[in-house]
Amino acid sequence: MSDQPPAFDLTAFEARKQANFAQLLFKASRLLNEEALRRVREATGVHDIRAAHTALFPHIPFEGVRLTELARRVGVSKQAVQQLVDELAAMGALSRAADPVDGRAKRIVWTELGKAGLVHGLGVVAGVDADLEATLGPEAVASARHVLGVVIAALEQR
Repeated sequence: MSDQPPAFDLTAFEARKQANFAQLLFKASRLLNEEALRRVREATGVHDIRAAHTALFPHIPFEGVRLTELARRVGVSKQAVQQLVDELAAMGALSRAADPVDGRAKRIVWTELGKAGLVHGLGVVAGVDADLEATLGPEAVASARHVLGVVIAALEQR
């Protein structure tokens, strides 16, 4: 009897990943995000923007949000979010404003440049979407959009 663990079977592991629906969604999401960021960098010349920055975007409403709440929404430490907010502020996308409820507190808000960047980003994503539709065909994209809508609805109910 050997004390050695069984040999790792990389081929079997990769096959299991390819057969896993959630794993494919993770990979598709990562690749889509990388492509969108590549296009944004190419179009704007802003090479500092990273996926960690864009992970904050859906969690910052236009009326702003306190840093501690943003960290809670994103699920990371206040210090990690602070660094990302500072970087986005240095790029001109975010700023800090007095909280209307508590004047001692600050809210993270979009600047006009940041709002314009969000609109531009939606255009970039629409371009990726159009390229995928050209490659896959409108029926396949419509079917995938439907399935993803069902997946999102199911996960949001949990």
